[in-house]
Amino acid sequence: MPHFAPVRVRGGLLRSARLVRHRRRAAAVGLVVTAVALVAAGPRDADRPRGHPDGASSTHAGPASTGDRAVRAQRAGARVTAPVRIADAATVRLLRPGDRVDVVAAGERGTDGGARVVARGARVAEVPKPLEDTGTGGALVVLSVPRATAAGLAGASTTSQLAVTLW
Repeated sequence: MPHFAPVRVRGGLLRSARLVRHRRRAAAVGLVVTAVALVAAGPRDADRPRGHPDGASSTHAGPASTGDRAVRAQRAGARVTAPVRIADAATVRLLRPGDRVDVVAAGERGTDGGARVVARGARVAEVPKPLEDTGTGGALVVLSVPRATAAGLAGASTTSQLAVTLW
């Protein structure tokens, strides 16, 4: 095996001395890299507080832009949970979370009105246990429905007795 001269790396000490001299610049670069990583991993939709849609301000007074209309259309189709009092408590005991039901408004109070379907394919989110007999009749069930349907359910519950049909 031939004899080789020792290998020497030039500037090794100079580089470390240069880093010590530019310590502030290196710290600033580190902070920038950390900030970019935090922004990239920023909050997701699931991290938003409940009941605050997209952080949009309700004080917007100008004309709706195309982006605003798209956000509103998305919110209108968003599913919300709606507590509904069903007239027959025994029917509610048959329900389990995940079941699909149709909600029927049976006869307007004070009129001879027929039954009408208020919500189709509503998903049962929760069936709360009754705390005590309140004497009001019926039982509470929490349904997951589109936002517009929730408004219809609230209106129908004030004028009609509600019933459910299982899918």
